[in-house]
Amino acid sequence: MKLFTYTGESSALALAEAKQELGDEFSIISQKKLSDGMYEISVAISEEDLKEAKAKAEQEKQKNETLTAKSNNIADRLELIAQKELEKKRMAQNLQNTLPEDVSLQLSDAVRQISQIAGVSTKIPPKSSYPIPQITKESNPIQDSIKPQDSTKLKEESQTKAKDKESQSETKKKDSPSSENNDLRLIRGEIDRLNDKLKLIQNMFWEERGPKRDGLIIPHEFAEIYRITKASGMAKEHLEKIMQLTLELMPIKMRENSVLIKRYFREVLRKMVYARAENLSSNSKNIMMLVGPTGVGKTTTLAKLAARYSRLLNKNYKVGIITLDTYRIGAVDQLMFYAKKMKLSIDTVVDTEEFVNALDSLKYCDYILIDTVGSSQHDRAKLESLKSFVNADPNTKIDVSLVMSATTKYEDLKDIYHTFSTLGIDTLLFTKLDETHSYGNIFSLIYDTKKPVSYFSVGQEVPNDLNVATSDFLIDCLLDGLIKG
Repeated sequence: MKLFTYTGESSALALAEAKQELGDEFSIISQKKLSDGMYEISVAISEEDLKEAKAKAEQEKQKNETLTAKSNNIADRLELIAQKELEKKRMAQNLQNTLPEDVSLQLSDAVRQISQIAGVSTKIPPKSSYPIPQITKESNPIQDSIKPQDSTKLKEESQTKAKDKESQSETKKKDSPSSENNDLRLIRGEIDRLNDKLKLIQNMFWEERGPKRDGLIIPHEFAEIYRITKASGMAKEHLEKIMQLTLELMPIKMRENSVLIKRYFREVLRKMVYARAENLSSNSKNIMMLVGPTGVGKTTTLAKLAARYSRLLNKNYKVGIITLDTYRIGAVDQLMFYAKKMKLSIDTVVDTEEFVNALDSLKYCDYILIDTVGSSQHDRAKLESLKSFVNADPNTKIDVSLVMSATTKYEDLKDIYHTFSTLGIDTLLFTKLDETHSYGNIFSLIYDTKKPVSYFSVGQEVPNDLNVATSDFLIDCLLDGLIKG
């Protein structure tokens, strides 16, 4: 591969200059705006394609020299130079508004070849030009670009091909299964390559419309993954930092394939998520207190945890429940109902002395789960009361899990965390993942606080809608959406 750099008043002009010199068979490596206001792009091209481009350039040069020799008049030479500049600007204008015609012709030619291999008819006339369609979500870019020029001729061709297809069907039956599989694999590979090329074409002028930050320009190859991640609600500073890291570390060859780009980006994100493995050791007592704002689902989540530990694992652990939520109407009744169904011990306490006694009475349990009253992050009095329970027994280690809703925007999640952090947060637990399509806010909080996440609640059903947190699960939700089950 050979690397070349071009500059212009805009990235489109720089790209037009590269296209004029190297043709179409090159890949854009990077794009950036220089301090003098000019734009610079770096491209890579194979040696074979470079030789072909140089040969074409030499032919063009000889042609121009011939024209120049025939016209020694200064006015004519100036006119020739002006025409060249006009042609370059027109090329840049066309690149901004439409798909490149030669690329479209390459696509149509490839579709025709695939159709011939597959034995199906196509309406694309060989090596002929056709109007370039607008790509929309509702249309198929390849099929919509196929426009017959002569309906009568195409009708005759389709009838002839139908007869040929019938005559070839007997021959195909005699072919071995392995040869058919090889043909299908070749066709599938060509189709995948075309789909990837179409994505790149759609995004090829991303830099003109895309984000421009201090020294960071998102190349068109990353446009799709950038849009997905930005729409997820991820914090802007985190997204830009991850993009910068990806641009610096991703091998150039991987940038030619959108699937590889997404896979690489997924791996980068996965390594930035902290998840805590479930502690199922029976050698130590596990005391977990759920704290958080009102209405995030602490009581329902506690019931799911109780059912998980006592019924759903390979070993049925002894579970006890303590509730401090005597303020909310029905909260105690709700827990009483779950405890009765699961035959679990439950204690209701109102002060720290009762709390210490309840912990002592449940010391035979493998897990003690503590439900607390919901508190606004701005209610300092309730937070101080919760802190007194956390520190009630200095000889008892309580694992404090901050429960938050996935529907809360990142700025509010960060505010909630910093307020509740006075309780000594050990893990994060997120609920209501089924009520949103954006999970970048969860990623940003985990990445920002460096606190591990323990569980994800993905629905209201007790006890099933609770997942042990993993980095893979969160990143899959962020990039592909939630898939329950």
